[in-house]
Amino acid sequence: MRDGLPSDRTVTVVGGGFGGLSAACYLADAGADVRLLERHDRLGGHAGVLDRDGFRFDTGPSWYLMPDVFERFFEHFDREPADYYELERLDPQYRVFWKDGDRVTMRPNRENAYEVFESYEDGAGDALAEYLERAEQNYDLAMDRVVYEGRERLRDYVDTDLLPLAPRARLFGSMDDYVSRYIDHPKLRQLLEYTLVFLGGAPHNTPALYSIMSHVDLNMNVFYPEGGIAGVVDGLGSLARDLGVDIQTGTEVQHIAGEAGAFELTTEDGVVTSDVVVSNANPAYTEQNLLDPAARDHDPDHWDDQTYAPSAFMLYLGVEGDVDPLAHHSLVLPTDWDDHFQQIFDRPAWPDDPAYYLSVTSKTDETVAPDGHHTVVILVPIAPGLDDGPDIREEYREFVLDDLAEQTGVDLRDRIVVEETACVSEFAERYGDPQGTALGLAHTLFQTGPLRPGHRARLDGLYYTGAYTTPGIGMPMCLISGEHTARDIIEDSPFETKQDRSASTAD
Repeated sequence: MRDGLPSDRTVTVVGGGFGGLSAACYLADAGADVRLLERHDRLGGHAGVLDRDGFRFDTGPSWYLMPDVFERFFEHFDREPADYYELERLDPQYRVFWKDGDRVTMRPNRENAYEVFESYEDGAGDALAEYLERAEQNYDLAMDRVVYEGRERLRDYVDTDLLPLAPRARLFGSMDDYVSRYIDHPKLRQLLEYTLVFLGGAPHNTPALYSIMSHVDLNMNVFYPEGGIAGVVDGLGSLARDLGVDIQTGTEVQHIAGEAGAFELTTEDGVVTSDVVVSNANPAYTEQNLLDPAARDHDPDHWDDQTYAPSAFMLYLGVEGDVDPLAHHSLVLPTDWDDHFQQIFDRPAWPDDPAYYLSVTSKTDETVAPDGHHTVVILVPIAPGLDDGPDIREEYREFVLDDLAEQTGVDLRDRIVVEETACVSEFAERYGDPQGTALGLAHTLFQTGPLRPGHRARLDGLYYTGAYTTPGIGMPMCLISGEHTARDIIEDSPFETKQDRSASTAD
């Protein structure tokens, strides 16, 4: 890839999320002249930062998983993550509070997981071992032969390299059905399925292929990067600049016109020309807000008919005093979470009995809160497109804080010194996310692999990258998406530039 593009070919990346930063790094390393335009004042896209009165919150992703993907990414550039940030393996990884008063603590070792499972169901420890062994095998096969290869077209699956996946047809059934083959106890099934929320899915509509996430969780473990997820963003930005990428923040692209070799991008500061454009903005926003109708791949109705991952009701709380027994990561789960998933995907409504997640990074990183205080982020997955006006937000805030106090014994209500919220409206307005989804397109069977948007737009010279494209949602997947976008651009080059056309006309 490093010798793939001539240095006089210009590429403009629109958006500085993980996908955009990754694509920019790969393209610059391949020899292109790369400019990245980010409309916000800080890089990271959804992986933002909120600073208030000595408190610092990661506003987006907060779980550092799949360290192998980050290592592979940096290794391509003869670097390693430790050149930019240190990692701490979390212990405990997370704590689960069920609403019947039960709780478990998951630690970064298989013995702990075995004991937890065996304590709920005789034989479940051995069943977990078998489940994780298969998850590891499936992870290795899926990553090496599908995800890293970037098979984004149906014809890419006609390949003998994929024959080892053929006996794994069950992986295209639902997670619920697959997990039930190993485990009966509903709480243990939740422990194997909660990671689906990271993918924007539910146990009944997500392919069992994503059982590989249990390998990521229980075999590979959970880490905290120095400086939080913002520290990872800073590292990617530093790498991009080292590779020669011209990064301009606070620069919003308002319109994209032209074609390969002759693009014009309109910003508040004027017009930027480019041979190639990579949009890290989602395809729906790009088509409906940045492109002329004739240049779009889809009618507007197309984007209304997709299945979107949940939105989220977010509380960012600076809290005085102790928050034990909350861990760095905590989950509060009803013993039956089907109704919550129904109220996300099938009959949209604010959940009556929600499952929710808490992040307390100050448990690990004392720099993110003043002495004697903690940062507490509460995330309740909700259906995209819900009305989230001030009245329902205030009502639901009180409901969640009451529920937290009842289920965990942690009453925050009289100790909050800093508070910010985000919900459907913010995701729609700040990031242009359809229906205010917080994650993108859900990983349903018909929105996975080659059935997910690819990287090439119909408009010659326009490409997409990020969570809405293959391979999908999550920081690791977005890093890989950027690699695939860069690879496609290199495969499609050389592009005829405006200067080439002028010279040809003169001849």
